[in-house]
Amino acid sequence: MSQTIHIEPVTRIEGHAKITIALDNDGHVADTRFQVTEFRGFERFCIGRNFWEMPGITARICGICPVSHLMASSKAGDMILGVRTPRAAIALRKLMNYAQLVQSHALSFFLLSGPDLVLGMDANPEQRNMAGLIAKHPDLARAGIRLRAFGQQVIRTLGDRSIHPAWAVPGGVRQSLSTEQREDIRKQLPEMFETVERGLDLIKDVQERMGSEKSIYGDFPSLYMGLVGPDGSLEHYDGHLRIMDADGRILEDDVGPLDAMSLITEGEKPWTYLKFPYYQPLGPEAGMYRVGPLARLNICDFAGTPRADRELREFRHYGGHGRPVSGSFYYHHARLIEIMHALERIDELLQGAEIARQRTRSRADVNCNLGIGISEAPRGTLFHRYEVDDNGVLVDVNMIIATGQNNAAMNRCIGQIATHYLRDDRLDEGLLNRVEHGIRMYDPCLSCSTHEAGRMPLQISLYAADGRKLDEISRG
Repeated sequence: MSQTIHIEPVTRIEGHAKITIALDNDGHVADTRFQVTEFRGFERFCIGRNFWEMPGITARICGICPVSHLMASSKAGDMILGVRTPRAAIALRKLMNYAQLVQSHALSFFLLSGPDLVLGMDANPEQRNMAGLIAKHPDLARAGIRLRAFGQQVIRTLGDRSIHPAWAVPGGVRQSLSTEQREDIRKQLPEMFETVERGLDLIKDVQERMGSEKSIYGDFPSLYMGLVGPDGSLEHYDGHLRIMDADGRILEDDVGPLDAMSLITEGEKPWTYLKFPYYQPLGPEAGMYRVGPLARLNICDFAGTPRADRELREFRHYGGHGRPVSGSFYYHHARLIEIMHALERIDELLQGAEIARQRTRSRADVNCNLGIGISEAPRGTLFHRYEVDDNGVLVDVNMIIATGQNNAAMNRCIGQIATHYLRDDRLDEGLLNRVEHGIRMYDPCLSCSTHEAGRMPLQISLYAADGRKLDEISRG
């Protein structure tokens, strides 16, 4: 007999999803599906708009990572104009992009995953949430909130608002920073560094206590993709695309915008609106790749900032024998290293000469009918591709979102977790939260990747080999 169990609070992911677990005749897990049921239609209603509008429009795709779309869209616009973006504008864009990384990663680690990591996977769901974390560990929760607020403040200082800032434009940015604003940001950095150090101590302790259990949370070979700098350093705004295999061999390097999207094919499944991108030369199975913090730390040669490089050297021991770190649980650790790196880069940019230059925008008309912008969103590599007519009106739009690129990996991850923890054909709270956490490690933004706002429930259904529904459990 099927059973439905409603559990509060609403799950800590961004978007609307359903998970189906199918069993074989012996009662073992045969298939798991992470199903995104929101309709994706953002590209279609952008057609017919002028490309000048796109940074402001696409920043409204998502309230969590609007800056990521702002950056990719503006860079696509730069290519259409055929101009050299002023160095001050590039420095200011990087500053906002790093601030976005700080606030988003802080939200993921301290507020969304923190209750699981600190209170425990099996804690009472009525307490295993942000309110419970504040009640039991108020100093940690407050520090995480202040770290996120810092990133939001930097975005607001640059773009006049922290959500949906229409500040970057094709050719540059609308405004720069005053000396007073730069100093105000810098004086807050010591506290932010201290919070990240505290987070690193926490995640290292959690990883040690979990022991071999970490391998249950999505530890499998895959490819890794992301941007690196010209010297192979960790990069989030510019650089070139690199793809690495599970053994650490570089399959593609020095890939520019015009060639990057030809390497990716967007696969589809009839049971979800979220696509399944893969590395085209190897096909859907062998070509599965991961993006985001874990992938970026795997593919780069070094971080390029002292504190982050120190942490990166230690982090790479988890891979063993020079191989990439493959366990999805290490996404948490990777986020904290990236926050450290972002704070160091913010400090460098604020003290640099380029950010103080007055020229922040290059102006031109349409000089190219194709624009491709690539940047690193907190969740992974983001692609915007625009085709325009001679008047700058969009005739084709395609966006490849980071969460979609991790889709195959998330499906494999929840399969590992369900296979290990499912007992006696029944679903329970412990299984639900662990499967949720398998998704949460990737910090998916389903509203972003499907381009439709929605609530945040998660539903898991369990089916026998003959199609009978054995059990169902849901949140929200």
